[in-house]
Amino acid sequence: MPLARRRFLTGAAAGAAALAAGGCARGASTSAQPGTTSISNDNATWDDGYRAAGRELKKITGYTLRPLSNPSVTSYQQVVQMTLQTSKSSDLVKWASGYQLKRLARAGGLTDLTRVWEGYAAKGWVRGTSRESVSYRGEVFGIPLYESYYVLFYSKPVFGKLGLSAPGSWEELLHCAEVLKRNRITPFLASQVGGWPAIEWFQELVSKVDPGFYQKLVSGEASYTDDRARRAMDIWHDFMRKGWMTSPDFDQARGPGALKEGTVGMFLHGTWQASGMSAAGMKPGTDYGAFILPTVRPSTPKSVIAESGVFVVPGRASSHEAAMANVGAWLDPSVQRVWSDFLQDSSANPKVRASNPVVAGLQRDVARNRRTALVRYWEASPPSLIQGNTNDLGGFMAGQTSPATTLRRMQERAHDEWAAWKRDEA
Repeated sequence: MPLARRRFLTGAAAGAAALAAGGCARGASTSAQPGTTSISNDNATWDDGYRAAGRELKKITGYTLRPLSNPSVTSYQQVVQMTLQTSKSSDLVKWASGYQLKRLARAGGLTDLTRVWEGYAAKGWVRGTSRESVSYRGEVFGIPLYESYYVLFYSKPVFGKLGLSAPGSWEELLHCAEVLKRNRITPFLASQVGGWPAIEWFQELVSKVDPGFYQKLVSGEASYTDDRARRAMDIWHDFMRKGWMTSPDFDQARGPGALKEGTVGMFLHGTWQASGMSAAGMKPGTDYGAFILPTVRPSTPKSVIAESGVFVVPGRASSHEAAMANVGAWLDPSVQRVWSDFLQDSSANPKVRASNPVVAGLQRDVARNRRTALVRYWEASPPSLIQGNTNDLGGFMAGQTSPATTLRRMQERAHDEWAAWKRDEA
């Protein structure tokens, strides 16, 4: 490992040690407890869902799930990486797929889950096309936790009042935006609050200009200064100039409320936001609907941005046998039925249909149109590249840089970070 990167990781470990000393690592709570497997995760709002799924798992494996939540994403990631190869690691760890997982697997300490994956594949409980996003050097290290699609939620009452329907083409999308704006309703929610949301419109527009180009771009085989990337950024810039988007400091947590109040017409987000709609008192199919962004040109192949977290199993988990049993039964339809219902989202098991009618309709759309599932931008390239480019996209949203300048900076970073990733791989 290059000396500079060794020093960086040493510093990160030192910082994580300080966080652990402050209680973030959950200390002794990761120790073995009979009949349970502990789960490290960064989303406390899912704890009840884990427990409910754990009750179903116990019927199959004899072990429940015991969530251990750390609400700070930054400290969570540091603590996981620091404790992964120690006895302080939990039995199961929630992590991201793609290059986030590859980076973790490269450090060592994860259990090879290839045989578990193959067992699921034989039953048709996983999508074969998603294997690459949970693998590193041919071995599987993550089992899909969920599957979310990036879609545009919209207010059905507002659309109905204005005589609009979910657009099926780019021209229809533009018409909806024009009518909404004319009636003093902001057509689209766009945000950079929290940093990562800045990727949402970028990944959507690039993939709807050319999904094949998007795949090459995130794999380091195409340039950010390509005309297709510039086309996507120009569309985005035009939407902002027309006042079709909220200000970049609009908090996405207000999205469901804005749709309900009728101040925003459409909200681009993952289908996991369906639970937020319910929390705002909105009924699926009545108060809100959802559609996948149309392609810019009718002849462009159809695609959808997909997000999937994973479970990984630390090699030194104190209840390793129990963890393997539960990860081996996680995608069982009986477990996924409970988990999917809790999330109000689609399951990573393609044979389990969402109970939320809006999400179920999107699942049918993906299958009927044979949409290519594209890895979410956040996980699709080396993490340091994505983080830096996300910051650049946030600056673009704030009006600090032009489309051309933003893309040039992103390409310069891509050149350096892909070279660094390949050096570390060697």
